[in-house]
Amino acid sequence: MGLLPRIPRRWLMSFISLMSRLTFVLLWKYRRRMEENLEKALGDHITDPRARKRLVRRAWNNFALGVLDTMAVMHMSKEQIAASIAVEGEEHLKRALAKGKGVIALSAHLGAFTMIGGRLAAAGYAFSSVVKHPADERMARVINDYRTQLGISTISAKPRQEAVRGILRALRKNGIVLVIADEFKSGGVEISFMGQKAAAPRGPASLALRTGAATLPMFAARAPDGSVVLRIGSEIELVRHGDVETSIAETTRLFTHHIEEAVRRFPDQWNWFGFPRSNRVSRAEYLRRYREAKTAAARAPTDSHEPRISHAGDARSNRSSR
Repeated sequence: MGLLPRIPRRWLMSFISLMSRLTFVLLWKYRRRMEENLEKALGDHITDPRARKRLVRRAWNNFALGVLDTMAVMHMSKEQIAASIAVEGEEHLKRALAKGKGVIALSAHLGAFTMIGGRLAAAGYAFSSVVKHPADERMARVINDYRTQLGISTISAKPRQEAVRGILRALRKNGIVLVIADEFKSGGVEISFMGQKAAAPRGPASLALRTGAATLPMFAARAPDGSVVLRIGSEIELVRHGDVETSIAETTRLFTHHIEEAVRRFPDQWNWFGFPRSNRVSRAEYLRRYREAKTAAARAPTDSHEPRISHAGDARSNRSSR
C-alpha cells in the first residue's frame, strides 16, 4: 500500500474497474443475493429485471470504489481530505456537540462511508469508529495505524462489553462515534425495512437513550460527477416512554427509517447484503416466540414445564429421532 500515492489515479481507476468486472462474474453467489434482495425491496418499483441487474452492477462498482477510497484516504493529508469531500449540514453537528454529551453518527454501508471519519477528523473533530477488525492481525494493525494518523480512534466491535465501554468513554469526552447500523440479520427489535420484516440491533438506540448523546444521520454519497458529499442531518428526536423496552424498540424503528430514506435516495450506492436469509430465525423473532409460549404456559393450569420454542430446526430434530 505504500506505493499507492505514486500510481497515477487513472491507472488505479482502470485497475479497480477491471477487478470490479472480474469479481462481478466470479462471485456470482453474492451478486445473485443482491439481486434477490433488490427484487424483494424494490421489485414493485423497478419491474424490469434488466434495470435491477444494472442497478446491482452500479452498486457493486460503488463497493469497488469504496475499497479504493479506503486505501487512498490513508495516504492523504488532512488538508487534501477536507478539500476532496464537501460537507452539508455541519451546523447540525456543531449544535449537537454544544450540548456536551457527544454525538452518535448513524450511518450505513452506503456510498463512501469509509470517508466519513477521515473528513470529520480532518476538520478537527474528535472522532471514533466502531469497526470489525480483519481476521489478519497484521492488516488490522496497519489499518489502525493509518486511522490514528488521521486522528480517528478505533473501537473494536468485539467483545461487545469492551465496545460499549469504548463508546461511552468517547461520548463522555463529547466526541463523535460512528455506528454503522444497516445489518438487519439478527437483533432484538423487529422492524420493517424496505417493506421487509427484519431484526435490528438494539445497541444504537439503547446507547442514545442511556447517554443522552445526540444522534445525527450521516451519509457520504457520490455525486454523478464522482465527487463525494457528506450530508449531516438534524438531530433525531428519540422516542421516550415509561417503559424502557418500548422506548428502545420505537427509537430503533425511527433510526431504521432514516437509513431506509438514504437507501431509497441512493439505491445504487448501498451493498444490498443487509437483509436476513429467508430461512433464518432472527433473535427478535425467537424472543417473540418465547414470550408467546411463556404466556401460554402461564395460562395453562397444570403445565409446569418451560415453554418450548418452535423453529426451523425442530422438524429436522423430530425426523432424526424417529
